[in-house]
Amino acid sequence: MSTPQNPAAAPAPGHSLKHLAVHLITPLLMCLGMALAYQGAFHQPEPHHLKVAVVGTTPQAHGLAQAIREKAGDALDVRTVDDRATAERQLRDRDLVGAFVPDAKSPELIVAKGNSDTSVVAATAVFTNVTDKQGVPLHLTDLTTPAEGDPTGQGLFFLLVALSIGSYASVAVIGAAGAALSMRVRVLAGAAVSLVVSLIGIVTAGPVFHVVDHDLAAVWALGWLYSAGIVLTGIGLHSFLRKWTTLTMMVLFVMLNFTSSGGVYRPELQNGFFGALHGFWTGAGYLEGARSILYFDGGAGLGGHVVTLLLWLFLGGAAVAAAALYEGRGRRGLRPAETPAEAEEEMEEAVAV
Repeated sequence: MSTPQNPAAAPAPGHSLKHLAVHLITPLLMCLGMALAYQGAFHQPEPHHLKVAVVGTTPQAHGLAQAIREKAGDALDVRTVDDRATAERQLRDRDLVGAFVPDAKSPELIVAKGNSDTSVVAATAVFTNVTDKQGVPLHLTDLTTPAEGDPTGQGLFFLLVALSIGSYASVAVIGAAGAALSMRVRVLAGAAVSLVVSLIGIVTAGPVFHVVDHDLAAVWALGWLYSAGIVLTGIGLHSFLRKWTTLTMMVLFVMLNFTSSGGVYRPELQNGFFGALHGFWTGAGYLEGARSILYFDGGAGLGGHVVTLLLWLFLGGAAVAAAALYEGRGRRGLRPAETPAEAEEEMEEAVAV
């Protein structure tokens, strides 16, 4: 005779449904956040003060610039430059997206695709309209040389994605599985993890796929600085946020980070919100810094991008210091400790996303 089942041993359906609903909040918030961030940033790329120039000092050159300016309005920031050398210098300094050299038979647009391929496409469309009216083709000259494995310059963005995911997913593991460790040990583990993440990134982007074909050490150093800032921030936040850390890290380092990095569209093709974030967000600091190294000989604002990454590293250090103080005062013991199941769930959630 079989042993009768005890109905009290099984959880009530209502309790199970409530438990399921609570755990669905996080992925649904992630879905909402990703939809708002990605569609908000990328759904309608339009030029906003796209910086272009007409080369020449003749009345015709000034007249063309004025005509384009009046027709484009705020979409374009049109200027004139005296000569080709000045135009090329401003393109290498990333102060221009395109410089148009008028010519009755062979008009030319000088660009630097290493700055942003999508911005160059927008500038090319503007001056193609001009040359179409002349009935002559537009000749395009690129001052930068793309890497063998990255002809469009988009590969750096995917390197940014890999570094970001490796960094923020590691935070959940360090915070949950290493919860019993001291803050000092967790920080050392975070530094080691960020080193490994940066090495994986530069090895795959360099020797494997040739997205980075020179200055590997400099690009790797930027990657380690970038990854360390994310990891330290997450370790510090985990002491306060626990299971909400993964969602918070996704908001900071995926939803707002990827969309404002300039990897798909730079600020001149985005709305004001994401364009403003580009000026100080960590992903933009890394991506634009790497572009400056690879395509602009370490100039074009590299120092400012390094400062951005250092500031985010400082913020991560501040978060760690606050967490250490919080735990040192015994606050950690006042909060319910994570069960092994909760820790495992948090790690799986971070890695899956």
